[in-house]
Amino acid sequence: MSESIDQVWFITGATRGLGAAIASAALAAGRTVVATGRDARRLGCDGAHPRRLALPLDVTDRAQAASAVAAAVDRFGRIDVLVNNAGFAQLGAFENISEAAVRAQFETNVFGTMNVTRTVLPLMRAQRSGRIFNIASMAGYIGGSHYPVYAASKFAVEGFSESLAAEVKPFGIHVTLVEPGFFRTDFLTTSMRYGDGTIEDYARETRANRAGLDARRREPAGDPAKLAHVLLTLSTSPAPPVRCTIGTHAITAIEGENASVQAEIDRWRDLCSIPADVAGTD
Repeated sequence: MSESIDQVWFITGATRGLGAAIASAALAAGRTVVATGRDARRLGCDGAHPRRLALPLDVTDRAQAASAVAAAVDRFGRIDVLVNNAGFAQLGAFENISEAAVRAQFETNVFGTMNVTRTVLPLMRAQRSGRIFNIASMAGYIGGSHYPVYAASKFAVEGFSESLAAEVKPFGIHVTLVEPGFFRTDFLTTSMRYGDGTIEDYARETRANRAGLDARRREPAGDPAKLAHVLLTLSTSPAPPVRCTIGTHAITAIEGENASVQAEIDRWRDLCSIPADVAGTD
């Protein structure tokens, strides 16, 4: 891969939000962009730009992922940067969320990310180069009430990404886990689902949680174009980070989480410091 603007970007979930912002910024910066999404009609006309290809892609469909990647390679010859952005948030108290809803969350956020990555990796290995940006969330680092399912899916993306980064680095492939905070997109209105259960014990906190999110929509948030600029910069960095926390809110929250974890380790160190046993001999 040329460490320049001569890159082909393959972006999932590009119909709106961060995905759309990343696709627009990459194209404006001279990159070639393959923009994908469930509803290809929302991606615009292919013929509008010679360096842009819009393709339908439901990331939970492995066959469609393979078809989209093949179409991208047929058109542009390679894929240099993969942005796994497609996802949604299943919110609500765990007991109020059905098993089907939990599985749907993981199918998109986790297995969808893996489906597309599994399809693109052989191309990058053959090139001995590539960049993969997996969009997680600060919720993939910090758990909290009323989003255990969403957090679990993003924690899984974090573990997958950090491990994969070590696995493919010898082939010239860099994996960066992106942890955004709050940004000015429609994610809080169009990409959130709530459990259907009505267990009374959780009702008060559920109302408070939803009210908090409604208030968050009206508060200042990060500019998606600036997040896209971060990814553009990292895409040509010779040594990009494995983990990239973006947004002052996310940075502050994760620093607080790190301090809290260290404080708990220190508090319980004497009890939990169990040395490894030395194997005895008969």
